[in-house]
Amino acid sequence: MQEKGTISIHTENIFPIIKKFLYSDHEIFLRELVSNAVDATQKIKRLSSLGQYNGELGELRVEVAFDKEAKTITISDRGLGMTGEEIKKYINQIAFSGATEFMEKYKEAKDANEIIGRFGLGFYSAFMVADKVEIESLSYQEGAEPAHWTCDGSTEFELSEGSLQERGTEITLHINKDSEEFLDKYKLQQILDKYCKFLPVPIKFGTKTETEDDGVDEKGEPKYKTIEVDNIINETNPIWTKSPNELKDEDYLDFYKQLYPFSEDPLFWIHLNVDYPFNLTGVLYFPKLKNDFEVQRNKIKLFSRQVFITDEVKDIVPEFLMLLHGVIDSPDIPLNVSRSFLQADSNVKKINTYITKKVADKLADLFKADRKSYEEKWSDIGLFVKYGIISEEKFYEKAKDFVLLTNTKNENFTLNEYKDKIAPEQTDKDGQLVYIYTNDPAKQDSFIQSAGKKGYDVLLMNSPIDNHFIGHIEHKLEKTSFKRVDADVADKLIKKEDAPETVLTEEQITKVKDIFNKAINKPAYKVELESLSPDELPVTITMDEFMRRMKEMAAMGGGMGFYGNMPDNYKVIVNGNHKLISRILGEENEETQAALSKQAFDLALLSQGLLTGAELTEFVNRSVNLI
Repeated sequence: MQEKGTISIHTENIFPIIKKFLYSDHEIFLRELVSNAVDATQKIKRLSSLGQYNGELGELRVEVAFDKEAKTITISDRGLGMTGEEIKKYINQIAFSGATEFMEKYKEAKDANEIIGRFGLGFYSAFMVADKVEIESLSYQEGAEPAHWTCDGSTEFELSEGSLQERGTEITLHINKDSEEFLDKYKLQQILDKYCKFLPVPIKFGTKTETEDDGVDEKGEPKYKTIEVDNIINETNPIWTKSPNELKDEDYLDFYKQLYPFSEDPLFWIHLNVDYPFNLTGVLYFPKLKNDFEVQRNKIKLFSRQVFITDEVKDIVPEFLMLLHGVIDSPDIPLNVSRSFLQADSNVKKINTYITKKVADKLADLFKADRKSYEEKWSDIGLFVKYGIISEEKFYEKAKDFVLLTNTKNENFTLNEYKDKIAPEQTDKDGQLVYIYTNDPAKQDSFIQSAGKKGYDVLLMNSPIDNHFIGHIEHKLEKTSFKRVDADVADKLIKKEDAPETVLTEEQITKVKDIFNKAINKPAYKVELESLSPDELPVTITMDEFMRRMKEMAAMGGGMGFYGNMPDNYKVIVNGNHKLISRILGEENEETQAALSKQAFDLALLSQGLLTGAELTEFVNRSVNLI
């Protein structure tokens, strides 16, 4: 049996196109060929279990071997095998409608997956690295003859009688000059570890060497044997393929260490397992975040039937769940998957919704089952929950019952609990509930103490996304506003009817403003006189809540460019009822008036960490002189 022919692809030559488009992803040739070998192995196993194949299965495995001298890589299996006719059917007939249309469709293609996925080019990815490919195959079917197929990267192929003695397929790639980097044990091991680490069929990896003992085959070519170097390189039954009741905590922790060798143990995990309306298995872990918002992403690995696809799961997993670690496996997501596919596919959208629900349910269960333990983990999971609330409406609906607000005394409250706690003292004259918070307790300590004297509670809001979280919660809760503790003096944070009366006349108020404006002499600081409690500081510096928030959003890239370019403006609130103000007014010496005013102003700057450099030195010297 010998036959020559032309591969039916209806283009002059597909291989230059493959090489041109797929070059950046050329390592996936190994994933494609090993995956095909695994499929063939699983199919023979299935046929045997159904009684449609009665022969001996033998040891079912896939072997990957390379020979640096001969410049070959061989992938072999003991699967279904193919007859000559099947090789012609499955390998030769790639039905493209024409080179022009193909090039037009894929001139915008971003990666190999977009092309391979659309046209079933898995096998042909071999030609990214090989200038000649050979197939030896023997079908499982009774009476089948072994077949040998070869192609040199043109559209010409040759099909002849093969030499394989056992059922299965052996594909040999004759590696081209540009791809000799793949004739390296460590390079191949790295690719196999990346894509094939959890395949359901044992994968053996080794080097291929000539042996003198085995002589030559019928064609007079030397026989080869495989020497196993690393033996089996994969785990065929990873934990996500098992039932949760088969597993212990140690199994989940061991698997986590396998995935992320240098990470701390996770807080807890969720085992995913659903078969309707789509198939999905996996394990998602909650890592210790510690307000670390950026470095955690892209730690979820996406698999399709235990073959690794990608760790960029942005379109499958909701944005906020990108902070999780772990594995998702779904046969409903094709192996060669493009970004445009993920964004459009209905199964992906269902998976997205399902995972959100499972995560919310898990957190709700933990909160109800052991609130104390949940609160202890809050410093790690708080960022994650808040991010979910901001970005996913369905998550907010569930999370509003288990999101916690933490105050400066390290007490935790649900939204409803906190509302009940502060309503008596922190409702203003218009019935608005005012939540007071700090993002820097050390820097804002004097303001926190002043708020405490008024009986106000202060929340700690110092995570990277609390600006956005505050805005979101304000929008969700009725008649509620948030104010940072240094947005105003304590008496003015919550507008009440019973503001203290000023002891100063209109003339004295104008005089105090003039004295302070001259002493400060900075356009960014606007002096205002307020009637405050005599126990409050003589001078307090604040920034308007709205302006500060807009500037902070702009700094975080929140699209508030206009505000980001505006200079800082502060209010200098002078307490007209403080004894020092009366002393300044009673002082006849203008220099002493200015020195006392500047001293009070600098003390206010110092309490906010705004006094630096030469001004700090001047303040220290003035303080010594005043003493």
